[in-house]
Formats: sequence, C-alpha cells, structure tokens
Amino acid sequence: MLAHLRPALVLLVAFTLLTGVAYPLAITGIAETLAPGSANGSLVTEKGVVIGSSLIGQSFANGRYFHPRPSAAGNGYDASNSSGSNLGPITQKLIDRVKGDVATLRSSGVTGPIPADAVTTSASGLDPDITPENAAMQVARVAKARGLDPAKVQALVDSHTAGRGWGIFGEPHVNVLALNLALEAAPP
Repeated sequence: MLAHLRPALVLLVAFTLLTGVAYPLAITGIAETLAPGSANGSLVTEKGVVIGSSLIGQSFANGRYFHPRPSAAGNGYDASNSSGSNLGPITQKLIDRVKGDVATLRSSGVTGPIPADAVTTSASGLDPDITPENAAMQVARVAKARGLDPAKVQALVDSHTAGRGWGIFGEPHVNVLALNLALEAAPP
C-alpha cells in the first residue's frame, strides 16, 4: 500500500507547489511587470489616499456629481456581494423598480428618452461606467448644482467618453469616477 501512496503524495505536493505557488507567482510577476496598474486593481489615488478603483462602481448620491448605474450588489456597490438581481424582464418587482426610477428621474426634471442604464443594474452590480447618453441626461442637473455652464460640463463628458475597445469591442462609455474627479478639478 505504501508503494501506491508515496507516489500519490509526491505528485500531490509537486502539483500543489507548481499550480498553487509557482504558477500564480509567475503570472503575478508578469502582470506586475507588464501592467502594474491593472495588476493592482486599477486603484485611483488622490493626495496619496486610495479613493476608489476605475474598475468598480461607487455610489454618488449628491446632485453635484454624475450618478452611476443602479447597483444590485448588496448595500450599494458592495463588491463582497456582487451579483445581478436575477429578476427577469417580466418580473413585477423589476418592472415596479424601473417604473419608480423613471418616475424619480422625471420628477427631477429629466425629459426625453431615459437611457436603459439609468434605471437598470449591470450583471455584477458594480459597473463603473455609464453610457454617454446617460451622462448627457445628467449634464443639466450637475451644471445647475455646481453653478456651471452646461456646455462646459458636456465638454467634460465628451472628453471622458471612451470609444469601443480596439474600435470593435463594447460600446462607448464614460467612467463615472474619472468624470467626477475631473469635475472636482475643473475651475468654476
């Protein structure tokens, strides 16, 4: 029996070291060398303090800021509770929530079409980006709250709108954290 057990244990230890230690360390080393920002979570710092990540959405409830997509991740953008709502398109709970969000936007003065990402959550509930249409819908509110010219705020949105990856992947999007930081840095 020991003749069969010894090779199995040796292989277990060898593959544990290979796949559980050596491979992750090698991949981490390569990632740290080639893309250190991404390898460390794309953290955004201000004055040496981490204030967020460009990859994970955050809640901005104040009217002076652009608001992200609604989040279904726990208590608002809780990465430890990341998941979608799992509500189907004909679920009454989802329909009622979306109608309520639309009514809230309408009562705040939004006219015209409301972009879907303004009232629906992403699959992870942590999406850091909104569509340019969603950002454009919020320009008047943000400009009024900050006492800025709406054209100036729209120019910030335009300068922070990223196109499709490699020209073909995804959709144009605006990173809410980056836009709000630019808004804070913009002169009045």
